[in-house]
Amino acid sequence: MEKDAQRGFNFEKLEVWQRAVELVAFVYEFTRKFPTDERFGITSQMRRAVLSISSNLAEGSSRSSRTDFARFVESASGSLYEFVSQAFIARNQEFLGVSEFEKLTMESEELSRMLSGLRN
Repeated sequence: MEKDAQRGFNFEKLEVWQRAVELVAFVYEFTRKFPTDERFGITSQMRRAVLSISSNLAEGSSRSSRTDFARFVESASGSLYEFVSQAFIARNQEFLGVSEFEKLTMESEELSRMLSGLRN
């Protein structure tokens, strides 16, 4: 993310948020290649789930208590797991190539570790 684009919100400083935003861009890129009849199916579901990761981190960063923030980090983790499940389905349906799937799962595993660290 370019430094000029940052405005000083707390969540922008979180590396896990930055990585989640990068994942969103990748997901949008590859889901454009999904079958048109999946636009309201798995394409929409995957995009919503992956968007929810960074959105929950952003919303949680506005909370005043650690407990509230932890709840939003937990929601972000849930969205990540939802997205990974959808990626497996997309791979099984051959909407995703092997290299795309591997990149997604590697990045998702790293995000999961980062979210776990943030939660603790």
